Order: sequence, then C-alpha cells, then structure tokens
Amino acid sequence: MQVEGIVSVIGEVESFGSNGFTKRLLVVKTTEQYPQDIPVEFVKDKTSLLDALVDGDSVKVSINLRGREHNGKYYLSAQGWRIDIVE
Repeated sequence: MQVEGIVSVIGEVESFGSNGFTKRLLVVKTTEQYPQDIPVEFVKDKTSLLDALVDGDSVKVSINLRGREHNGKYYLSAQGWRIDIVE
C-alpha cells in the first residue's frame, strides 16, 4: 500500500527498552480534496530513510498496516518501509 503527499513532520529517533528498539515518526499530508495527516512509523534500520527528507518534500511512502489488540481495544498503525521523492 502507498501514501502520497507532502512531508509535514519528521520526528526524532526514539529508543525503547534495553534491546535497542528504535522508532521514528513521519507525517504525510495528502493532497486530495480533503487533505489528511497520515502518521507513518519507521522502525529499526528503516529510521535512517528519513534522514534525507525535509518538510515540504513530495513523497510516495510504501507502508504495511499493522493491527494489534490490548486489553480488549484494537489499534492500527502504518509502518513505512520505503520512501520515494516525487518530482
């Protein structure tokens, strides 16, 4: 699945636990009639993909949807694995 739009937020790398798990947030604003802010998480070695981006870049982000249950509640996240800059 892909999300296309303009980079609006590039988060800092966050570390969790003693095993060195890292995560970084990218927010892409879509360019459709009713724009949406889509948060995409990049984890582990994929966090470095955001290093070359700046706010305002047009991008196409390849994502996988991840779902999980915790205490009877369900959560959905988008996990990025590739970024292409769109000219």
